[in-house]
Amino acid sequence: MKRFAIVIPLLLALVALPSFAQTNGEDEGLESQVKKLAKDAAQAYVNPVISGFGVNLNSGWFHRAPWATKFGFDFEFGVVAMATVFQESNETFATAGDFKFDYDQADLLAQRAIQQAGNPPIPNLQNDIRNNIMAQIFHVDFSGPTFVGKKTDSLRLTFPGKQITVNTQAGTQNFNVPSQTFTLGAAGTELPALPLVAPQLTIGTLFGTQFTFRYLPEIELSKEIGSLKYSGFGIQHNPMVWFGEDALPFELALGYFTQSLKLGSLMEAKASAFGINTSIRLGWGFLNITPYAGFLIESSSLSFGYDYSYETGSLGQTVTDRITFDADGENNSRFTFGASVKILFVNVNADINLGKYKAISGGVMIII
Repeated sequence: MKRFAIVIPLLLALVALPSFAQTNGEDEGLESQVKKLAKDAAQAYVNPVISGFGVNLNSGWFHRAPWATKFGFDFEFGVVAMATVFQESNETFATAGDFKFDYDQADLLAQRAIQQAGNPPIPNLQNDIRNNIMAQIFHVDFSGPTFVGKKTDSLRLTFPGKQITVNTQAGTQNFNVPSQTFTLGAAGTELPALPLVAPQLTIGTLFGTQFTFRYLPEIELSKEIGSLKYSGFGIQHNPMVWFGEDALPFELALGYFTQSLKLGSLMEAKASAFGINTSIRLGWGFLNITPYAGFLIESSSLSFGYDYSYETGSLGQTVTDRITFDADGENNSRFTFGASVKILFVNVNADINLGKYKAISGGVMIII
């Protein structure tokens, strides 16, 4: 029980659970909102979350460069926290994609097509047009809030209109289906930032190299969400170890970091980054402040899957499709600027990460 009392709060913060589960009676989580959307609309709707996860996973890996020593003992263990900050430009989207109308939507379009045609007295005409519409996939426009957008805004689908050919009891006829805008169920949540928390262990130094690990054992969060799996690995090397400890007045390192996070059947995120970072310690071993900076080339991807259900008949019959898509995060590089403060065996750091998406990160470490 003690183990779960410690791990579960960390897991909840790790996956930013409030953004996936219901936070109150009015707000809905990511999975609930996305289930209302077809593939093309869903991908645009969750795009800021996809990039946010990638930015977070690539944050918080270092707060100093390793020493330029061949043999040393460094051991750090603690928690790192990150948050991708969303901007106004992340709150809305407009895109085009394919869409299949459900029964009620197709029925409305059929009514409008008949009205535009002057209400011809053909038996079962509305049924014939409706069934024809439901059997097709149309190219439409989507616009509205992303998942992090305004709660008062709803996602909209705009059908530009199209001429269709329908087999009726009066023969084959053409009908102009006029343009129509539909309001879909998904709305924004006004999420200002996407947080992430993870345990982190760093050991070294061997020939100017230190190794960093992130890991959580697989654990089921809930039957609805599923199990969480998370692991990561990083390596930093100070090339000055081959030129002498005093070759530079500061520490310099090359680094590579990779990690993956899987949340049930809903999503799987992967991220990696490599680059250079530097630091300089001001003070003594037991009491010091260490400014640091770095530049990373990064990439991230997210696989998303959910069940999309829609009505196909007047009796309320529904069809459920498994929707999956892969998307890449938008951040390609970042600059990191920060500082850490060490008092005895405790180190606290904070930094800002500047890229297309901005993030803040920090950590509390026990250092031996």
